[in-house]
Amino acid sequence: MHIEELTRKASMELLAESRLGHLACANNGQPYVTPCYFAYHDQYIYGFSTAGQKIEWLRKNPLACLQVDKVSSFQKWTSIIVLGRYEELSKTGESQEARERAYKLLHQHEFWWEPGYTRTVLHGEARPLEPVYYRVSVDEITGHKATPN
Repeated sequence: MHIEELTRKASMELLAESRLGHLACANNGQPYVTPCYFAYHDQYIYGFSTAGQKIEWLRKNPLACLQVDKVSSFQKWTSIIVLGRYEELSKTGESQEARERAYKLLHQHEFWWEPGYTRTVLHGEARPLEPVYYRVSVDEITGHKATPN
């Protein structure tokens, strides 16, 4: 196998065509990663979730990381990492327009609300379904591509 670094352009192209990634955050030195559907537009990754551990941690520490990959086989894959800053999008105020954009972008695809708006049972109790729209800035992006020899 041969692994090479992607150009920024190639990394951005994979981000723009992708829908599923893994969003990472950290709290008190403990990392946490979870799958998420997203939409990319104009240097932002838009997402939707419900209040839970990920959102609590991102509210405390807005530094976030998104990992996206496209795997054809064990020797043929492409992977990107985005570093950015989480921003919650409220129904009113300055972020209202960005929230509406998030809804429009996400709504273009089937099942855009999953897994964020799926009934989740934690410790025997259903978690409240409080909708949260957010975006993560694309501050840095890197990528790698593997191909068979």
